[in-house]
Amino acid sequence: LRLAGLMAVAPLGWEPDRAFARLAEVVARFRADHPEATVLSAGMSGDLEIAIEYGATHVRVGSALLGMRSTLR
Repeated sequence: LRLAGLMAVAPLGWEPDRAFARLAEVVARFRADHPEATVLSAGMSGDLEIAIEYGATHVRVGSALLGMRSTLR
């Protein structure tokens, strides 16, 4: 198994800045043990700029391209 990196989303109810700041701390500790794991997939259409500020290398922009999904009932 070769670890490429981590993937995360900001928890519901958290400010994205707080979530990605915390994620940056987790990633730093993770990379100390796994320096080859350089990918950080974090951030979505609504918070991608903040995620990039905190080191995201990949973002998910589905709703920006395809629109919002309908809610489940």
